[in-house]
Amino acid sequence: MKKDKIVFNILRFDPDNDKKPHFQEFQIPHIRKDLTVLEGLYYIQQRLDNSLAFRSSCRAAVCGSCAMHINGKYRLACNTLVSKLESNTVTIRPLSHMTILKDLIVDVKPFWEKYEHIKPYLIPGKSLPVTGEQVQSPDERGEIDMLIDCILCACCHSSCPVTASHEKYLGPMAFLNMNRFLSDTRDNAKEERLAIVNDEYGVWRCHTIYNCQEVCPKDLNPSGSIANLKMEIVKNIV
Repeated sequence: MKKDKIVFNILRFDPDNDKKPHFQEFQIPHIRKDLTVLEGLYYIQQRLDNSLAFRSSCRAAVCGSCAMHINGKYRLACNTLVSKLESNTVTIRPLSHMTILKDLIVDVKPFWEKYEHIKPYLIPGKSLPVTGEQVQSPDERGEIDMLIDCILCACCHSSCPVTASHEKYLGPMAFLNMNRFLSDTRDNAKEERLAIVNDEYGVWRCHTIYNCQEVCPKDLNPSGSIANLKMEIVKNIV
């Protein structure tokens, strides 16, 4: 579809001036065929309205900071091409289930608290040395290849209906990263880790809707990690 002009319909909210969020439209020229949503936002901020607030950093789909809801799906703005969207209007909302601080910026503190809660670091335990190199074979490293690529963008967190209804629910990001450390041969805290996700707000509250898997910009499988954690709990604790 040829797009000479592109309309950005952006959810705006400034807590100092607005009583509630509202949409505001901006029209920009279709500068290039490979224009990204993030570049469009920068165009608006730099040329049309410098009060527009959003997060970004690497512009290379690595940091995850520019995650937002774009035309009905959670995506990274930096690698979402406007030309691939089936509309001349780009409708953008901030991530869900978190308080809006301003415009497309949300308070991610609760999200990071859940990440911290699962102890996202290797725990050697008593049977492994706490200092020196802990050797891992290529095959052992391969077991976590599809787990370490999480960029903590919060797309899965925002797409999860259970996260929306239960504030304390750890959510798909936490479970995928828990599975990453549980599957690492250099870690020796299986019982401790499984206990963390085997409670009222742990893996058993997942409804297996697969939203998290569908929106992951790195094509990871949080649902598979949740299933694996359930299996490990049954094998080792129940």
